[in-house]
Amino acid sequence: MKPMLLNFPQEFETERLLIRLPKPGDGKAVNEAIKESINELKAWMPFAHKEPTEEETEINIRNSYIKFLKREDLRLLAFLKETGEFVCSSGLHRIDWEVPKFEIGYWVDTRHRGKGYTTEVVEGITKFAFKELKARRLEIRCDSKNLKSRAIPERLGYILEGILRNDELSLDGKELTDTCVFSRISLD
Repeated sequence: MKPMLLNFPQEFETERLLIRLPKPGDGKAVNEAIKESINELKAWMPFAHKEPTEEETEINIRNSYIKFLKREDLRLLAFLKETGEFVCSSGLHRIDWEVPKFEIGYWVDTRHRGKGYTTEVVEGITKFAFKELKARRLEIRCDSKNLKSRAIPERLGYILEGILRNDELSLDGKELTDTCVFSRISLD
């Protein structure tokens, strides 16, 4: 199988959101969201330890666009349907097309936290992966102490398969952290 030849939608909608591949020019909105959210992201996301410039974010977006087209990584951005405002970065990562299986990652613009958007994004991506990509396995991994992140797979019927103890070094380098591994599988 040649993943680059796979055809599937580059965007889809949920009740309130348009979810699509990143496009050149998205860097400005994503950079603004990172700057607004930097304090919350810093604890969980390596990229948030140094506030990126708009140019650095645009380069990251363009690299994500290329990786999406090459089917190496399927980053997805979520925007409010009504206003076009950027809400959340998510996607399907660590892809194994042979199975096929994917890992869903996500972070939300702090200005939109607590409104259910991240859950809506992950639910939409879950449905998209099973329907369009014929996924057999989806995973969500998060730090065991990140209770907000853990709540999303729990809310969406993912199963906690286990907790990997002393799995990674914390982002501040001061302690070992545990990683929760959630999954959903296709029974088809």
